[in-house]
Amino acid sequence: MHIAVVGSGYVGLVTGACLADFGISVTCVDNDARKIAMLQRGEIPIYEPGLDAIVAKNKKAGRLFFTTELKEAVEKALAIFIAVGTPPREDGSADLGYVVQVAEAIAEHINGYKVVVTKSTVPIGTGQLIEKIIGERNPKFPFSVVSNPEFLREGSAIEDFMRPDRVVIGARDPQAVAIMKDIYAPLYLIETPFVITSVESSELIKYASNAFLATKITFINEVAALCELLGADVLHVARGMGLDRRIGSAFLHPGPGYGGSCFPKDTKALTEIARNAGRSFAIVETVVEVNDRIKQRMADKIRAACGGSVAGKTIAVLGLSFKAETDDMREAPSIPIMHTLAREGAVLQAYDPAAVENARELLPEGVRYCGDVYDAAMGADCLVVLTEWNQFRSLDFERLKGSLRRKLVVDLRNLYEPEKMREAGFEYHSLGRR
Repeated sequence: MHIAVVGSGYVGLVTGACLADFGISVTCVDNDARKIAMLQRGEIPIYEPGLDAIVAKNKKAGRLFFTTELKEAVEKALAIFIAVGTPPREDGSADLGYVVQVAEAIAEHINGYKVVVTKSTVPIGTGQLIEKIIGERNPKFPFSVVSNPEFLREGSAIEDFMRPDRVVIGARDPQAVAIMKDIYAPLYLIETPFVITSVESSELIKYASNAFLATKITFINEVAALCELLGADVLHVARGMGLDRRIGSAFLHPGPGYGGSCFPKDTKALTEIARNAGRSFAIVETVVEVNDRIKQRMADKIRAACGGSVAGKTIAVLGLSFKAETDDMREAPSIPIMHTLAREGAVLQAYDPAAVENARELLPEGVRYCGDVYDAAMGADCLVVLTEWNQFRSLDFERLKGSLRRKLVVDLRNLYEPEKMREAGFEYHSLGRR
């Protein structure tokens, strides 16, 4: 079997590399010649732990190829995965322009039975749209359209692909289902649950899943704010909730709000899908609004810790990416928080292990980007933890005290124990804890 993966961004590259590791011949296609040239040289254009090794391994084994030539890849592939971007429009709906372009190109080059698989996150009805485009433009050859959404977490995408909670396959054609099961045979052998459903249900599963997780994050952030007012401890509350198997402990960790490439885009897209169907999805609409307010509340918390004003004060920021183990700055909480602090006259100096280059275009002018934690803390009146990188969990606090002008820490990820921080001589503020 040969597979073509169209789009070599985050989803497409991880998908192509992991499918090649299943022993399948995979060609990754992208119209960005610079990106393809990098991949052909063995350079990985995104930061994802373990991805460089799996790409190198399968290139060397002759199972993974990179090209800008879509025609050849489509002609020799049995299954064609569409993994292009679906960026949000101004109204929050998904822009399917790239998906349509790929469907039109597949129609032009199709030369026999093909399984066309949407890996991109697409609104309900996209499968029908792809069927219409290919069927009208090239009715000569049979094909099937399958929805196979991805559930990859940035920072642990390889593990998520190789040991997923489930594989969702939405299809109308039994032959296409059989081919998809063959593709994912290694996962079937380790007893991964397979959800076989309609194309429309599969398309909605991805949006509903991400919206629910975003709701869970936002809920515990609101609980944290309430804990601060009532004198409760949000970590104890979250543990007490999470031990209920109906709730679970995942995503019950307070922070500065969700960000990244999926949750902000998919929650807004789901509310727009509902509006187009004549219904208001009030819960998710509220989640979107509250998440924006949470980010502003973090700036308020920093200001309050600094005595009511950050004007003229130096703020050290640890972590810029929206989460640890990624260089992704899309919708990162650091962006609105640092812009607010800069507007109010703060001097900002920051450190992130991976995201600095991506951050430069999104953060305020004048931010000083530092080489390590202690450089960022040098002369600062306040140190703010914004991303939960593991290396921030075990700092040399004596050295840190020597770097800071004022021993003030605002921990927006609850990485440290309040009592230990006070014993170490810090004025310490965290989320949902006294």
